[in-house]
Amino acid sequence: MPGNAPAPIVVEGLQEPVEIAVDTWGVAHIRARNRDDLFFAQGWNVARDRLWQIDLWRKRGLGLLAADFGPGYLEQDRAARLFLYRGDMAAEWAAYGSDAQAICASFAAGINAYIAGIEAGAHPLPPEFAQLGNAPSRWAAEDVVRIRSHSLTRNATSEILRARLTARAGAAADELRLRREPPVVPQTAPDLDLASLPLAILDDFNLAVAPVSFSAQRLAATPAEASRWRRVAPTGEIVQAVQSEGSNNWAVSAEKSATGRPILALDPHRIHTLPSIRYVVHLSMPGFDAIGAGEPAVPGISMGHNGTAAFALTIFGADQEDVFVYDTRPDDPLSYRFGDGWERMTECVEDIPVRGSGFERRSLYFTRHGPVIHRDPAARRAYALRTVWTDAGMAPYMASLAVMRARSFDAYTQALRGWGTPSVNHVYADLAGTIGWKPSGATPLREGWNGLLPVPGDGRYAWAGYLAPEDGPVERNPARGFIATANAMNVPADWAATHPPIGYEWLDASRSDRIHDVLSRRDKVTLDDCARLQNDTFSVSAARLVSLLGERYRAGGDAASAHALLRAWDGDLRASSGAAALFEIWLSRHIGNALGRAAGLADEDLPLLQPVNLPAIADWVRAADEDVLQTTLDATLSAAWAECRSLMGEDPAAWAWGDIHRLSLKHPLDGIAEGAAAWSMPPVRLGGSSSTPNYAGYRASNLDVTTGPSVRMIIDVGGWDNSLFVNTPGQSGLPGSPHYGDLATAWRDGDYYPLVYSRDAVDAATRQLFVCVPG
Repeated sequence: MPGNAPAPIVVEGLQEPVEIAVDTWGVAHIRARNRDDLFFAQGWNVARDRLWQIDLWRKRGLGLLAADFGPGYLEQDRAARLFLYRGDMAAEWAAYGSDAQAICASFAAGINAYIAGIEAGAHPLPPEFAQLGNAPSRWAAEDVVRIRSHSLTRNATSEILRARLTARAGAAADELRLRREPPVVPQTAPDLDLASLPLAILDDFNLAVAPVSFSAQRLAATPAEASRWRRVAPTGEIVQAVQSEGSNNWAVSAEKSATGRPILALDPHRIHTLPSIRYVVHLSMPGFDAIGAGEPAVPGISMGHNGTAAFALTIFGADQEDVFVYDTRPDDPLSYRFGDGWERMTECVEDIPVRGSGFERRSLYFTRHGPVIHRDPAARRAYALRTVWTDAGMAPYMASLAVMRARSFDAYTQALRGWGTPSVNHVYADLAGTIGWKPSGATPLREGWNGLLPVPGDGRYAWAGYLAPEDGPVERNPARGFIATANAMNVPADWAATHPPIGYEWLDASRSDRIHDVLSRRDKVTLDDCARLQNDTFSVSAARLVSLLGERYRAGGDAASAHALLRAWDGDLRASSGAAALFEIWLSRHIGNALGRAAGLADEDLPLLQPVNLPAIADWVRAADEDVLQTTLDATLSAAWAECRSLMGEDPAAWAWGDIHRLSLKHPLDGIAEGAAAWSMPPVRLGGSSSTPNYAGYRASNLDVTTGPSVRMIIDVGGWDNSLFVNTPGQSGLPGSPHYGDLATAWRDGDYYPLVYSRDAVDAATRQLFVCVPG
């Protein structure tokens, strides 16, 4: 590092000195002499880089937004408090290991120490606080684990949508949204009328898991207007977000790798945020030396390597939620039918602080199954959510504290026994040459029903515990020489034949098929091959569908022009492709809606189908009556062609998917606070879609990209300094920091930077050094 050694920073709470070396790309390499100082320094450092982000995360999760931002956030606070862990804390801490509580306490203390430094004038206050007139709050260790609403166990949403679509138009309409694998008939009680279940059941749930939004109207809301902010986004938009969060990962064996060592690649897909939802950090102390990514507000890392073993995760399709429907007592809406009698809800009275209004008292209700998310006294109905969140040991990603320290596959699978949420495919590779797959997460057992529709909460339906972690599927060193997952149905048939079902809802296999095909074709896989595959925009499902159109469809008029362009297309949704633009507009705005209407759906229900299920469209093309097929495709392809001309001009040769499919990373205060527009990133042209390895899910209404890989990593197992990464748009969340947006261009272009690990490589790459010493 150039220049003289920095002046030490006195930090109350440290036991011994700690060094934080920030490299050229904004990654902090933290070196401590003991465990408590290491995680204290992790908390201090994440507050240095991401304080506004994690402060907002904590206040959203704990239901404390209204205290800072006023009555417009009161309903979101109430909803969030429904999903806090309220059980025994001793059991909660014990679930994560003997030192989890101490680690979280140190992490929280580090955040608090940085806040104290701001208050003392030693560190700058992030500008968002000044703009909004609030201040960062102190953390407690319990805050890390009591917040559960950042998990990704959203089958509840799917259950309500399936009920709605099935009641309106039959099971075929729901198939346009999401196919069930393996095929199964959704089950509920014969006396439960699906048509009687309103979408409003989801309002509190969606509000609790939604990000925090800012608008002048919301910030200025009065107490009388608080109820106007019970829905922060249309249901259709929430649905798209839930269905578009996934990931890719793969491990390549030493024998199949060009390096002679295993390679591990990962690129978790989440809703794009500014700053990134992921943060890369290096944690080092005697006996432990790990680098990788995690969520900024959670200690440790959940993906990366520890110098012996590398590990990654993608979402796995275990069904971790159920909606229960109750008939309530005619003379007491807080009592619900259970068995042969009535059972009364538990009431928790919460005094929620509200800026300018003192406290507002709200009652939260719980049944034996979980929080009551909707009540309809007039209909004598109530609805609750049974979710793994409410059980001890289910805080998202917390089991990483054990997983990241495992140094053999056996130790790794043992650590995964404590993994509760989210349900994920864990993929592993180590110095011994072992590669492995172990999907993990609490998997409820249902006897006589399948969890695909809401069910009565009167005792006829219940969870019979969880699948024992050691009974789950596992794979070690397969003969094919690699393991790859991408959220597709991947439960082995031989395992499924002798075990209870894990779930029936998986994402389109297009990405998984592409990754398996590419890795199978290569004799030796390089790091560059992995980089190209992470940035690959070929859609297997799109190519198959276009091939089907060529087999079955005879086009005329404008549809003939559209069909000709698609038939000449190779299925690659590159940003420069005009055919890709036509295909995606046809898919998301025309054919899906046409088939939904044909199934009997009203226009108001069509947004619930997004993102349209590509395999379901292909199934329809295969099976449709010829006359219906021709008529429907003539109309929808002509309409898509006309829309492309309107959006991109008369010349198809000038059309480009990236011109209308863009990522705009906007700061949450853009348009609200003075100067905040400068904190947003310029729009980025992107290729890809939700069916390509380079995931780029988008909002059908305007084609804006919403979801994709936040961080990408390619780990050379044993050649650690050769490993690569990129995080978008940068490591820091502090506007004005050199690392706020410095990685965005590389991320867009498919480029990477070194994920340096050895002491020599870190020292050579260090550009800023913090030496923190005890007070």
